[in-house]
Amino acid sequence: MVSKSSAKDPAQEKLINALIEHNIELQHKLVDLIVSVKSLSTNVKEMVTLFSEAGEHIKKGKYEDPLLVKLDELLEQNKNLAKGLLLLEKFVREKQQQQTAFTPRMQSQL
Repeated sequence: MVSKSSAKDPAQEKLINALIEHNIELQHKLVDLIVSVKSLSTNVKEMVTLFSEAGEHIKKGKYEDPLLVKLDELLEQNKNLAKGLLLLEKFVREKQQQQTAFTPRMQSQL
């Protein structure tokens, strides 16, 4: 005869399988998000580099001051965007690590 502790309820088994599937889907989405954020971050870094080089080029030439001011403001905005994207990437990585750390505990409790 099978004891109650060793036999799993079909509803509980179904719930466990659903949780596992959702967890795997979530991990795939997090990986996709991290890849997208990393790509976006790389593109913004390249854009900041381009604007830095353009700013240096303009400083060497004779251009009007309003144009320099606008480019400097744009450069600062791009730097802030790059910092924000890096913070967002860090946040997503931490969430993924927390999710990964949470998953084994959840399975051991079941």
